[in-house]
Amino acid sequence: MTIAPLQLTRLYALPEGFLDTSARDLHRVLPGPTLIHLPGRRTPELFVSVLLHGNEDVGLVAIQQVLKAHAGRELPRALSILIGNVTAAQEGVRRLDRQPDYNRVWPGTVQHEGTPECAVMTEVHDIMVQRGLFASIDIHNNTGLNPHYGVVNRLDPATLHLAMLMSRTVVWFKGPPGSQTGAFSPLCPSVTVECGKPGVPANEAAAARFIEACLHLSEFPTHEVREQDLDLYHTLALVKVAPEVDFGFGDPHRAVNFDPQLDHKNFVELQAGASFGQTRHAQPLQALDEANEDVAASMFDTADGELRLKRPAMPAMLTLDARVVRQDCLCYLMERVPFERVRQAAKA
Repeated sequence: MTIAPLQLTRLYALPEGFLDTSARDLHRVLPGPTLIHLPGRRTPELFVSVLLHGNEDVGLVAIQQVLKAHAGRELPRALSILIGNVTAAQEGVRRLDRQPDYNRVWPGTVQHEGTPECAVMTEVHDIMVQRGLFASIDIHNNTGLNPHYGVVNRLDPATLHLAMLMSRTVVWFKGPPGSQTGAFSPLCPSVTVECGKPGVPANEAAAARFIEACLHLSEFPTHEVREQDLDLYHTLALVKVAPEVDFGFGDPHRAVNFDPQLDHKNFVELQAGASFGQTRHAQPLQALDEANEDVAASMFDTADGELRLKRPAMPAMLTLDARVVRQDCLCYLMERVPFERVRQAAKA
């Protein structure tokens, strides 16, 4: 199989068939990563990225719903849409084995600097900076049981108001280097929204309502958000299974046997001692903090073959999908943020 060089396609109108094409069939309509610019009554533009992960089609479906609803009418605000990993979407996977993660290749990446994917996303970033930005939103699904929530890199009022258009649940996270939201946060209000599992109409409808709300927003409120309107958490660590460790879910023959209902612990405030499963390893996990330091020893204990939390924490994005665990992570661990931190950020 010959692989064509990766390059960005730019369009100024929707290609024929786009609104009725599934993620798996999108390769028939688009040759690869595609940036579509659509005019609207207000400027600057709302930037929306979808399908950065090929098996997370909620953003594509939501954009299709929104654009169908506005068929024949001018959009309330100019809109630029990035359709990301079309080739992975064809296979129904997060990314192909030969590819880097499309949400780790934006400006700021270290690991993937110099790759064709990084070059494409840098081009997208440069184009959008030149055109001007009202806000940036990156739309995702996840594979475990999670509520809808937003992820932000900053705590300024505009960014929090943007995130709260999706959900009162917001996660504050510096993020892995090279994320879309991390690249745009210094330039405009930016948020990643996590919309539950793919293929669920309610999740697609929620994402569509969020896009609509962003398009209709004339400006961002300047007043502080209210404490009673926000549940804010901060990420303590990104948790991965060590590459050499064999694991499964509900499989006692594996060296690490995770609880087969582990994803039921998502967004549950767990106490120290909460069990994640059984292990024959002294420390099977890596827990990377925002300085990329491994803090697993302070987060997990493996006494008597039981893998337990060592300190109170709230997991997010726990998944039972072993491939996602290998390609991305087991989960994030978070803690609730005192609202005083929000007040301090608003005054800064």
